[in-house]
Amino acid sequence: MKAKYVIIGNSAGAIGGVEGIRALDKEGDIIIVSSETYFTYSRPLISYLLCGETDMQSIKYRPDNFYDENKAVLLAGRTVEKINADDKCIFLDGNEKIEYGKLLYAAGSRPFIPLISGLEQVEKKYTFMSLDDALALEKEISSQTRVLIMGAGLIGLKCAEGLYGRVGSITVVDLADRVLPSILDEQSAAIMLEHLKNKGITVRLNAGVKAFKPEGADVGNEIIPFDVLVVAVGVRANMELLKEAGAECERGIITDEGSRTSLKDIYAAGDCTQCFDISCGMSRVLALLPNAYMQGETAGKNMAGGNMRFDKAVPMNSMGVLGLHMVTCGTYDGESIISNKDGTYKRLCVKDDVLSGYIILGDVSRAGIYTSLVRERIPLNSIDFKLTAESPQLAAFSVQYRHQNLAKLV
Repeated sequence: MKAKYVIIGNSAGAIGGVEGIRALDKEGDIIIVSSETYFTYSRPLISYLLCGETDMQSIKYRPDNFYDENKAVLLAGRTVEKINADDKCIFLDGNEKIEYGKLLYAAGSRPFIPLISGLEQVEKKYTFMSLDDALALEKEISSQTRVLIMGAGLIGLKCAEGLYGRVGSITVVDLADRVLPSILDEQSAAIMLEHLKNKGITVRLNAGVKAFKPEGADVGNEIIPFDVLVVAVGVRANMELLKEAGAECERGIITDEGSRTSLKDIYAAGDCTQCFDISCGMSRVLALLPNAYMQGETAGKNMAGGNMRFDKAVPMNSMGVLGLHMVTCGTYDGESIISNKDGTYKRLCVKDDVLSGYIILGDVSRAGIYTSLVRERIPLNSIDFKLTAESPQLAAFSVQYRHQNLAKLV
C-alpha cells in the first residue's frame, strides 16, 4: 500500500493535518492509521459522556462525512509497529507495509502508571484519557460504588465530574499541597477545593498513596477503602516509535515552527511533541487540544507544499468543574494584579510590558481577550490596560489595532 500522505493518530493533531493538507492539495491520497476503533472524537468531552450530559454522536470531533469528504482512508483498530525513515514506510500489525511521501506522527500520549506496592493486585483500576476508559469505567460503577481517584490535576477532576451523582462516594488524593497544582495558584486552588468539598467530594492533599492493601489505599495516616480506583497522575508522550526511527526527542518529539521533526519528510503534532512556548521562552510539551490542532494544521499545509508557521504556542486551559468555570493561560511571572469579587477570582501577570499569563475562576466571559494579549505579546503601553484589567473589552484597543490584530482572535 502506498499514499502521498500518511497520518498516525486520529485526534486533534491528525484532523488538523487532514484539513491542512486539503487546504492546498485536494487530491493527494491520505491514509490515517489509528489504534482506536472509533470515529474521531473530542477527548475533553468523555467526562460529559460518563455523567450522561452528552452522547456518542455529540462527542464526535467532526461530521459523519469527514473522511469521505476529505478523501481520507481510515485504518481503525490498527497498530503501527515500526517506522523506517530511510525507506519512507511504516509497518502495521500483521507486518503490513505502507509507503509514504510525507508522514505526520500524531500519536498523542498515554497515562503514567506509578510504581506503587500492591497496585498490580487492584482488580478494578482504570485510567481516564480515552473513550474506551470512560466506557470501561461506566460498566463498573453503581450508586453504591466508592471511587478513589489518584491525582487532583485536570484529568482527575474531570473524572470526578463525570462520576458525580452516579456513585456512592468520590475521594481524590494527591501528593501536592493543592488541587490543579500545575495551573492554579494558592488562592485559586483554595477556591476550587472549597467548591469540590461543597459538592460532597472528599479531597486529601499532601497524601500520596504509599501502598495498596486488601482493606484499601494506605496514604500514611489512614487507610482509604474503595471499590474502584482511577489512576490520573500524569501522562507520557507516545514518542517511542519516532525515537527508535532516529528522531530527536526529549520529553516529547522535538519539532520546529513548521511542525517538522529532525527526520526528512516526517512531521509531528499534539501531545507527543515539544514546541516552543512563547510565554516562558522554552521548548516543552503542551498537551492541549487547540495547540494540537494548530500544530497538525501547520504540518498538513507544509506537507502539501505550503510555508506555515505555528509560533504562538502557549499553555491554555479552559474548563468547568461541576459548575465552576476557569481559564488559565501562559506563565505567572512578573507583577501580579489580583482581584477577588462578585464570585470571580482573577490574577493577571505582567512582565516586560506584556501580559505573561492569567488565571480566572468564575465569570470567564471575554477571557479570550486576555489570551490574545498573551499569545500576541501585545505591548500593554499600546492599549488602555487599566480598563482591560478591570473588564476585558475591545474598546480598550484602538480601532486600527482591533482591525489589524484582534478581529480574528476574539
